[in-house]
Amino acid sequence: MATKPALGIALAVLALVHGARAADPQAAAEQLPSGAAAKLVSISPAAPAVSLTVITQAVVVRESGPSQSVERFGETYVFSPSVILVHRDEPIRLTFRNLQPDDLHDFELLDSGSAPLMHVMLPPLSDRSYTLVFHEEGLFRFLCTLHQPVMSGQILVLPQQRHG
Repeated sequence: MATKPALGIALAVLALVHGARAADPQAAAEQLPSGAAAKLVSISPAAPAVSLTVITQAVVVRESGPSQSVERFGETYVFSPSVILVHRDEPIRLTFRNLQPDDLHDFELLDSGSAPLMHVMLPPLSDRSYTLVFHEEGLFRFLCTLHQPVMSGQILVLPQQRHG
């Protein structure tokens, strides 16, 4: 079970891995879309047409086994849903809910070339919400950098809807 000091150390390590240098490790690990990334996806203050909750789900963990699976594959988590469909230039409110009381997760959004566009921490037993607008059609991958290779998913950005 992660303790508060262990959580702080994990956040500090992630901050270093992601090149951040701020005094607050959790704030340091945060990267919202800016510059070139904001041309692909941006954070919007607009009221979203759609809201979706993405949860972290423990599939196999030490506490509940099965022990053979934990031994062979380690603890396994997933995002649910792992596939999200959105329309270009339409705001979607994504709420990330970490259901685990003792496991830190993160959410990293990648462009088609696997460059990070966004990275946010998902502390235990927390909700984090963002209204995103995707400005290009295509497939964007997302993942928890702490629980690879399984904890990942995709956002498929479809053409703009025609209204009227």
